[in-house]
Amino acid sequence: MIDLSQSASASPLVHSMATDPGKVWMKDAAVAIEAPPDTDVDPRPEAQWSPDAPRTGLCGAVSPRVLALPSGGYRMYYSQILPRPGFPAGANDYDNSTTRILSAFSPDGEVWTPEPGVRLSPQAGGAGEFRVVSSEVVPVGDGRRLRMYYECCAGPQSIENSIRSAISTDGGLEWTPEPGARWEIAGRNLSAPRIVFLSDGRCRLYCVERGRGIISAVSDDGGLVFHPEPGVRVAQNGAFDSHAAFAPEILRVATDRYVMYYAGYAQPNRAYILRAVSDDGLTWSKDSAPVLAPGPGGWDGAKCSEMCVIRLPHREDAVPRSRMFYEACDGTAKDERGVWRIASATSAACQNSK
Repeated sequence: MIDLSQSASASPLVHSMATDPGKVWMKDAAVAIEAPPDTDVDPRPEAQWSPDAPRTGLCGAVSPRVLALPSGGYRMYYSQILPRPGFPAGANDYDNSTTRILSAFSPDGEVWTPEPGVRLSPQAGGAGEFRVVSSEVVPVGDGRRLRMYYECCAGPQSIENSIRSAISTDGGLEWTPEPGARWEIAGRNLSAPRIVFLSDGRCRLYCVERGRGIISAVSDDGGLVFHPEPGVRVAQNGAFDSHAAFAPEILRVATDRYVMYYAGYAQPNRAYILRAVSDDGLTWSKDSAPVLAPGPGGWDGAKCSEMCVIRLPHREDAVPRSRMFYEACDGTAKDERGVWRIASATSAACQNSK
């Protein structure tokens, strides 16, 4: 969670919630961000389409990250998957697809309107014709600038890639890539970067090392150079994450405890949203059951994956509510691939995390 309405500066407040959103989430009835239809494989960033348009998984919308804005409302950054020239299968052949980072705005966290313009293209982001994915946007210093961390992958997921960054000085619409990589490991593939600001002024970057699980590194220079921390934060060794532990979303609850939601792949064609808790951000205890599971016949018929959480506007005489946006795959194509959309679920009630 990145809540700039609580603090515009680089502070633990941007991740903080008074109460734990909990383990019980109800899936919402509408899709937040729809995938382009098969008939529009070169869409305008602001395009919108009928939910009944033909879709077989050529295009997709994934990796939602939402900022609560200081002036009110929300901006969602997400990656749009499209076919790459010469590779017409698009998202159904993800390793050979292309992606770009787009954005949408919502005044209330309910209805989303895609914004004109590309926030970051793969060419500008250093990935050539391939993929920039999983944008994490956070304030820099006193908040006059924003930094976007993203996965830069110039080929299939099996090759070495890096976590890179870009800077915005206009509130998050125009982005200028920064030189070099924020974090890379020789011969390894990293994905889904997430930033948590620590009370001592440092920041921690969580990401996924393919084949290993969720790992972390710390920075004491404001988020440019990161030093790996030993060990694995969340290993892929459970009933629901034995194939992959992926894409953490981290909340700081009541100033002294952390809650993580993350995607667990039990096998390549089945993904769940799982939960873990920690007192220090380093050692995590997993819950035994998913908080969201694939729903047969729905948008998430095969996979509930990479997610983010926001606090919804407070309503009088109502319990505090949170909303989780997640990438959902319907499993309607070969090998249970299919259409990737951004769906959502709303917390049943906020709970104490103890």
